[in-house]
Amino acid sequence: MAERKVGQLTKSALELGPILLFFVGYMRYRDDAFTFGGVEYSGFIAVTAAFIPILLVSSGILWWLTGKLSRMQVVTAILVVVFGGLSIWFNDERFFKVKPTIVYLLFAMILIAGLLRGKSAVQFVMDEAMPLTDEGWMVLTRRLAGLFLFLAVANEVVWRTMSTDAWVTVKTFGFPGAFVVFFVANTYSMQKHYLAENAEKGN
Repeated sequence: MAERKVGQLTKSALELGPILLFFVGYMRYRDDAFTFGGVEYSGFIAVTAAFIPILLVSSGILWWLTGKLSRMQVVTAILVVVFGGLSIWFNDERFFKVKPTIVYLLFAMILIAGLLRGKSAVQFVMDEAMPLTDEGWMVLTRRLAGLFLFLAVANEVVWRTMSTDAWVTVKTFGFPGAFVVFFVANTYSMQKHYLAENAEKGN
């Protein structure tokens, strides 16, 4: 299917909507218990069960509208199904809580593997949207790998030492906010390398 453009508002709603719905659902049903097939499940597990199809439907709509999904979206969807399914099957919320750690570690390893070969996986994904010099891509990739490692550690610390309420809040707002802060903080570096590339072409 050919790639198509879609409005940024629609794209953001499809990407962030399931996460916000998970947060709202958890806050609404966190103190409730649900019985299915003679087994009692916490509100967290019930909301997790609802989150899986919502995420898959949202991803399917995004793919239908745009003609593509990013590698991160595909991997995240797969891990949500796997670890969310394990949480439901074993009635244990820890499986779902460890999912972000696995996601962040996986992408950190992909970026680091590319760096060791002198290549930037970030450039492969974002080259058309943000033309940088080779040096700029390597700098950005190293920093992003560091961010993924930091978030993996942060997720482990939060879910192992804090309440489920705290983990859900951090997962919903803290981790996405960290990416926003990261790219804003790196705007100067990216702009510098972008200008340097244009200057080179102008010579």
